[in-house]
Amino acid sequence: MANDGTTRVAVTTWQLDPTHSSVEFAVKHMMMTTVRGRFKNVEATLTGDRDHPEAAGVEATIDVASIDTGVADRDAHLRGPDFFDAEHFPHVTFRMTAIDGNAPKQDGDRFRVVGELAIRDTTMEVALDCEYNGRGTDPWGNTRAGFNFRTELDRREWGLKWNQALETGGVLVANKVRVEGEVQFVMQGRPDTL
Repeated sequence: MANDGTTRVAVTTWQLDPTHSSVEFAVKHMMMTTVRGRFKNVEATLTGDRDHPEAAGVEATIDVASIDTGVADRDAHLRGPDFFDAEHFPHVTFRMTAIDGNAPKQDGDRFRVVGELAIRDTTMEVALDCEYNGRGTDPWGNTRAGFNFRTELDRREWGLKWNQALETGGVLVANKVRVEGEVQFVMQGRPDTL
């Protein structure tokens, strides 16, 4: 019991399983085709659980140097100062500030996670449209939970403004970027009673 007479709830911690998770993006090139890429190195911690949504939180860190579009020259350009400037800003971070809607309890439940996304030296609020994909135990006794998320960003708002105008009108790289992920978290031990 806390000093004010209320019972404190133990908070469950979950770690991202990067081998069963992905964070990907898609952006139009020359207003014609979509270029897709992903970040290979992502770390994230989820706190709380479906029985205690008031204790929920998410913090994620993406290693910018791990960007992979399948083309080495393009990846180098994206890591450079025209875009992410990985030398000076090696990480993209996200920290949840709120859940919009009901906390997920069963497969297929949809909700929004609102949080602060930091890219380069700019932090802005974004909302991720999420879907709960369920919870289960793997063959080794670990409890896992899965989620999908998606959002759309205007890259210019974070200082990623490089572009080239096309003779036919439009620009080489679209400003709108779709971001999607499928993530799986593994429960870390059992929470101690506080």
